[in-house]
Amino acid sequence: MADQNAALNGREIEWIEANAFDLLKDYSSSGHLYDTIVLDPPAFAKSKREMDAAMRGYKELNLRALKMLRPGGFLITCSCSYHVSQSDFLEMLASSALDARRELRLVEVRGQSRDHPVLLNVPETGYLKCVVARVS
Repeated sequence: MADQNAALNGREIEWIEANAFDLLKDYSSSGHLYDTIVLDPPAFAKSKREMDAAMRGYKELNLRALKMLRPGGFLITCSCSYHVSQSDFLEMLASSALDARRELRLVEVRGQSRDHPVLLNVPETGYLKCVVARVS
């Protein structure tokens, strides 16, 4: 359906599903720039003990992606790790942008959709963070 929608809108879209660490490492050396990159990795921090490694992983992915975006491009980046707070995720993203020497403008900060409600008595249900940012 996505291909049909792209064709109807006269757009060419390359759909890639891969290990993001490997793909971004390979692509970053090519020098090719992209209009939009979506990062939606699996949970990196399934426990508090994994937080440091998780934050390093998120930073590596986002730093590489930021370097591969054209000015004016969009980064859509997500975390489904409950132990990574929204403020931790945004701080990591700001640090990645600084290291990449790119400026990020937040377009939206989202959580999960209505079919995954956040229950006030179960904080683990508020696990998803999604940032849409424009790169300059």
